[in-house]
Order: sequence, then C-alpha cells, then structure tokens
Amino acid sequence: MTHRLFEGKKLIVASHNQGKVREIRDLLEAYGVEPISAGDLGLPEPVEDGETFIANAEIKSLAAATASGEIALSDDSGFAVDALDGDPGIYSARWAGPEKDFSVAMQAVKDKLDEKGVYEEGKIKASFICALSLAWPDGHTETFEGRVDGNFTWPPRGENGFGYDPVFLPGGKDKTFAQMQPEDKLAINHRADAFRQLINACFKK
Repeated sequence: MTHRLFEGKKLIVASHNQGKVREIRDLLEAYGVEPISAGDLGLPEPVEDGETFIANAEIKSLAAATASGEIALSDDSGFAVDALDGDPGIYSARWAGPEKDFSVAMQAVKDKLDEKGVYEEGKIKASFICALSLAWPDGHTETFEGRVDGNFTWPPRGENGFGYDPVFLPGGKDKTFAQMQPEDKLAINHRADAFRQLINACFKK
C-alpha cells in the first residue's frame, strides 16, 4: 500500500491540549517540522461524534486541514480499562468533566471498579490507545493506531505527564507514566507506537 508523503515544514496540530502538543513537537523535532496548535490559531474544536478513536482522529484532522488550508495532524487517544468493558475509552476526556480535571476522571474509574467489586491491585488490565490522523486540505487522510498495555494502579502516583498517566503502570515497569521522565515515557507510550507507524509511512528523514 502506497502512503502519501508529508512534504513541508508547517503542520497544524488539531489539539487544544498543550501537553499533547508538546509530546508531538518532541516526536517530530528530528524531521524539521514546526507544529502549530489549532488552539493557537483559534480554530474551533469540531464535534467528535465518531464511535472509534480512528473516526474521531479523522474528524479533527480534516476539520483543521479544511479550516487552515494546511496539512493537519490529530491524535485521538484514551484510556481503556478491561474490567469496565473498555471505558472510559473514546470518552476519556469527557470523564474529566467541563473543567478537564483528570483527578475527577481517575477517581471515577476507581469508583466504578469498586462498584463492580472487581478492584484488585495489579490485576486490572488497562491500555492507552492512540489514533493519529494526518489530513490534507484536499480530504486525503493517513491514519494509524498505536497502543500500550499495562495495569490500572491506585492511588495515583507521579507529577509528570497528564491525563490518566498517574494511574497507568505499563507492562513490565514499576513506575507509572507520571513517575517516568518524559523521554522514557515517550520511548514506549501509545503515541510513540502510532508515531513510528506514521513516520515510517509518511515522513522522510
């Protein structure tokens, strides 16, 4: 399958989440790409009404590419807990409420596990999933999905990272994503997995 190559220096990142924009900037630095966030351009956030990470990533990248006339990259990622049938999943940000307070979201996961009576430290399988979509103003998209598996852990630990990072213990590690140095997390996380696929397909070093 032939992929379309990204050519140029400017890339719109279809996100208003500065933590996410920072990670994407670090991942693309070697390719001479300067990401500009949709938030900085004042682009509106589209309604994400897809039923999968990939569908929502494509909604966001196409909206940003169409509005800006530039190539746009979006990331739709979330935290999925097996014992909650994959929730919060595509609604991961929504669980944080209007204030985007992820301490509320992490507590909600723990409360739901307790309600079901299934919480047992080290036994709750969880994953981070990331869909990346690169969209051109003509409507072409290239989309990839990455994941990292591990366990939900309680209580939250660590000050680094963002979102659900403090309650995720990646497989084989003894530190949560929020306890890791950013470069160590970037080496193994779901976004890095999706980026490896994207870069191999669409970027030339």
